[in-house]
Order: sequence, then structure tokens, then C-alpha cells
Amino acid sequence: MGLMAKYNDLTFRVGDTLAVDYRLIEKDVVAGKAKREKKEEVRERIQTFEGICISIKGDSFENRSFTVRKIASGGLGIERIFPLSSPWIKNIAVKKQASVRRAKLYYLRYKTGKEAEKLKEKIIQKPKSVHKRTEAKKNPRKKA
Repeated sequence: MGLMAKYNDLTFRVGDTLAVDYRLIEKDVVAGKAKREKKEEVRERIQTFEGICISIKGDSFENRSFTVRKIASGGLGIERIFPLSSPWIKNIAVKKQASVRRAKLYYLRYKTGKEAEKLKEKIIQKPKSVHKRTEAKKNPRKKA
């Protein structure tokens, strides 16, 4: 169980909006030239599944998996579980980061429409630059 997971150099957390590129193999049965001849066409394509990461499970990299939930057209919620060590995953990208107070966001299953996508966005602040102070500014009461 965990709040965050690492995939290659990317670290993502529960509550982040992820885009997972997943490799699919499609097989089509096509009629051949002869009367009863049938051929199988094998095509490979990459499908992107974008949604909110609602849980991360597992203790080691081999066992770790994460669940991504998206709201499809018509307000229908779709969840998909991805094993982190799957060779079918081509890429994972973090679209948005959110700060949440739960390790599992299962309560989003019972929300509808825009409510299900509403999470508090994490604001990433840049470190402030530090200016060197002069001696006069350090001790303003001291008179020369």
C-alpha cells in the first residue's frame, strides 16, 4: 500500500491526473480469396487512458498496481487497473497534481459529473531567490 509510485523516472501520487499509454493487440478475421479461406490480421496500436489515480496497491515493484478512473460520455465512470510492471504500458504522464488527504479515493465512485473530477490542485511554488543584505540593512538602528 502506498501513496506514491515510481515508473522509470516519473513519480506519481494518488489524486494525480494520469495519461497512461497502453499497447493493444487487435485481431480481425478477414475473408481470403478462396471460398472458405479465412485470414487473421494482427494489428498493434496504442490507446491512451486518461483519468484520476484513485489507488495504489502493492508493496514491491513486481506486485504494485494502480487504479485510474475517468468519467466517460454520459457521466458513466470507467475504472481500469494497471500493473506497474506490465510490459504493455508504454508511457505514463502526469497531467495535473492534486493534494488529497486519503490514500484511497474510493469515495469518487459515488460522485457524479464534475463533482467526481473536483480535487484540490497542488500549487508548485518556485523557490524564492535570496538577496544579500548590506550591513546598513542588517542593523538599521545602528548609526555610523
